[in-house]
Amino acid sequence: MEELVTFCKTRGFVYPSSEIYGGFAGIYDYGHYGILLKNNIQKEWMKSMVQKRSDVYALDSAIFMHPTTWKASGHVDGFNDPQVDCRTCKARMRADHLLEEHGIDADKATLEFLNEHLDALKKEGKMKCVSCGGTDLTPARTFSLMVKSNMGSPLDQLSEENVVYLRPETCGGIYLEYKNTVNSLHPKLPFGIAQVGKAFRNEIVARQFIFRTREFEQMEMQYFLHPDDMEISYEKWHEYRWQWYLDLGITEEELKWVGHTKLVFYASKAYDIKYHFKCMKKFDEVEGIHARGNYDLTQHSTFSGANLEYFDQARNEKFIPHIMETSVGLNRLMLMFLDHAYTKEQVNGEERIVLKLDKRLSPIKVAVLPLMKKDGLSEKAEGVCQQLREKYMCEFDASGSIGKRYRRQDEIGTPYCVTIDYDTLKDESVTVRDRDTMEQERIAIKDLKSYFASHVGDCV
Repeated sequence: MEELVTFCKTRGFVYPSSEIYGGFAGIYDYGHYGILLKNNIQKEWMKSMVQKRSDVYALDSAIFMHPTTWKASGHVDGFNDPQVDCRTCKARMRADHLLEEHGIDADKATLEFLNEHLDALKKEGKMKCVSCGGTDLTPARTFSLMVKSNMGSPLDQLSEENVVYLRPETCGGIYLEYKNTVNSLHPKLPFGIAQVGKAFRNEIVARQFIFRTREFEQMEMQYFLHPDDMEISYEKWHEYRWQWYLDLGITEEELKWVGHTKLVFYASKAYDIKYHFKCMKKFDEVEGIHARGNYDLTQHSTFSGANLEYFDQARNEKFIPHIMETSVGLNRLMLMFLDHAYTKEQVNGEERIVLKLDKRLSPIKVAVLPLMKKDGLSEKAEGVCQQLREKYMCEFDASGSIGKRYRRQDEIGTPYCVTIDYDTLKDESVTVRDRDTMEQERIAIKDLKSYFASHVGDCV
């Protein structure tokens, strides 16, 4: 993980936030290549969810919503984790995670249960701070994961009646716009609403780089359907989402389905797609697929007084639709693709670092490199680069030896390098180098657009 974090910083993918002030725990900024990679992942998700389907509609709901939204969803009263503090070094820890490290199942356990077992382990000398090793730990207490704001209210007048929350998940906005979507677009069941957006959680322990952060992006799709259609629809989405990972280069061996052993009361089925992160040496969740019943719409109907029933003409029946959800962390997917693509290999006795990303995801599609900075080669290369920029995200690089420039492009995952040399001035052809094979071929400048159209496609 440390090696990957360093790579992401030095190569302009991810930076620690507010680093000149000492950093800000659990928050990261995305640099030039990082945002391009993240945007490409998002584009592929939206393409598979909305562009390729006729039954899913797009949405971009607001981060701030009416505070009753989170009362109805249960977040205000139940979205919390048990916290333990170290009095020596002030480190924060999850009480349930501390117990699970000792083989005690503490998932959704009460504070009474947690403190009983924590006290027993303390007496045995087995309960220590994960940071400094100290034994002076506080009892477990409830820690709300909701992030509050004073939007629209003076700070000194904040109360639970007028507090506004930054959304802890993006699906809340989808439920609130379900009725408007039905009324304006008139979709037939089953149909889905998909969106990508920021969410915020006051995590006790933000760790594992961009895998778990306090500000993150989710890509969620809520699929509304009749309860009788849940089983078959769930299986179809189960296969559809699995195939998406395979199509972008993740292998079957790197993925696995893990079913939830404990379900929330309103859910009938829940599975996670887990990827084996080399940087963490373990499988961990990147996406969840859940059969949620009609709990969410029922709650919002009850709290708001709005009628959220759907009239199914084919069945001649009114009902509140049930929901099948797919929820994926965009930041986690970025870490997954970086982890998968980061490769070290020996070339002529030297180590080469290369990001073997799927071409659709690569931040830069083509790099144009003049062999020398003189004799008009740079000017020629800039002209070629400008032509290709009309279609692809390109980069012009004239600094250093041609070998070092190849290596730089390998490290950021650029699939193709175009070299302008002295022969180019004579015959209007260039050398195109493939990132993965390092093979080179001579292509006429006039044929470059068609060449890359067949090798890269419509990906920008």
